[in-house]
Amino acid sequence: MASTTKRARRFDKTASLTALAGLLLTGGNSAFADSVAAPVADVSLAADSANAASGATAAACNAKRPIVLFNRWQEDWSVLANPCVQREPLDSLKYIPLGGNPSSYLSLGMNLRERLESNNAPLFGIGTQSDTYLIQRIQVHADAHLADHWQFFVQLVDARAFGKNVVTPVDKNPLDLEQAFVTYTGALGGGTFKFRVGRQEMAFDLQRFVSVRDGPNVRQAFDAVWADYEYQKWRFIAYATQPVQNRNATVFDDISNRDLTFSGVRFERQSVGPGDLSGYWSRYNRTNARYLDASGPEHRDVWDLRYTGTHGRFDWDIEGMLQTGTVGNSTIGAWAIGSIAGYKLDMPWSPRIGLQVDAASGDRHPHDGRVETFNPLFPNGYYFTLAGYTGYTNLIHVKPSITLKPTANLALLGALGFQWRETTGDAVYQQASQIVPGTAGKGSLWTGMYVQLRADWTIAANLIGSIEAVHFQVGNTIRQAGGHNADYAGVELKYGW
Repeated sequence: MASTTKRARRFDKTASLTALAGLLLTGGNSAFADSVAAPVADVSLAADSANAASGATAAACNAKRPIVLFNRWQEDWSVLANPCVQREPLDSLKYIPLGGNPSSYLSLGMNLRERLESNNAPLFGIGTQSDTYLIQRIQVHADAHLADHWQFFVQLVDARAFGKNVVTPVDKNPLDLEQAFVTYTGALGGGTFKFRVGRQEMAFDLQRFVSVRDGPNVRQAFDAVWADYEYQKWRFIAYATQPVQNRNATVFDDISNRDLTFSGVRFERQSVGPGDLSGYWSRYNRTNARYLDASGPEHRDVWDLRYTGTHGRFDWDIEGMLQTGTVGNSTIGAWAIGSIAGYKLDMPWSPRIGLQVDAASGDRHPHDGRVETFNPLFPNGYYFTLAGYTGYTNLIHVKPSITLKPTANLALLGALGFQWRETTGDAVYQQASQIVPGTAGKGSLWTGMYVQLRADWTIAANLIGSIEAVHFQVGNTIRQAGGHNADYAGVELKYGW
């Protein structure tokens, strides 16, 4: 059963926050190997037993300490049941035995993120003013495992924004329940079945469209029922969710969003040629949607397909999404594509040359009874830049980049982004589907270009520092609407225990 549980965790591993912050241009893989010792026929049973015990002890003592993961509920601290594993301060709180089974334990942990941001032109300065502020997020959790079948996970969050001109629900969330779920894992038909119910975070693939929204101060959670089945190279998932509506009036006031549901089915298949294939269908229902060309109940069918992999020094991630359905009396016909590809050079500092190309539809013909504006669903705040100047709607985006690794603990990124609208009939959008006022149906396709510089430094095992700067040079369409060039700078420290 222990090996079954490990197989179930294989698919759950996601990119760390550092990789996401680096524009999601790199990924990680885990490799597992089994060793088999052949007994010698003329050795006594007692000697065989002693050798086996010695080998098992050596293998156990070589076990590595767990690391802090992006999703804390995916960590496994049961290795601390072995007394020969190196101890660190407060390990008595990382592994609290629950009974005689080493797999039954309680683990406590926390995350702290501090970020200082300066943005001289939110919405490119249209109706806004320069803003410099500090955002802070503290998360504490308790993770209880009962043998190899049950997990009970609870995580609290306290998110604050100090000195911010306009504080929104994604900036501030006083003490509240971020996650609280129970998971059952067991063997079924030669595979592994997992069932999870409660408040939980979920993310798909590179988190272009369904993410935990780690860029803003308040992450996205879902009140959900989740079931998946893993068999050999396949994984099948079904989910029914109501996204959590974050409120910042008082403590413990977040609720399920009764006006929004997101449910569907998904598949994942490993080793399809040199890469992995995944896809899903979801139904996005919203009771009162508002677009430039339509309003009313939104029933949007989402069809998504993604292929990612590596071959030698080359890596790629390609995803496409089609959206159909209705908004009020209008029909939906929207689409988006996203791609990131890179090549690692065999040179000092391990340079990686990357190219990111993205596009999403906009509404070409207002008042024609057809909504072509793409809905980015639950997008990742790290995918373009932390500045938030670029939204995944009515967009054509081309971004060459270079990533350098001067040391094992330091990553440097430099990138140029070029942006157009897919159609001038629709507006220019920033992150969170914010419309740039005065741009709908006016001006040219060209939106502007930006320069992005970023550094990520692993200061210590569980402490990461990041610096990012973005300069956005706006095009005439935004200038004519009253906007101007924008500059963003952010400094972040993130600690996990």
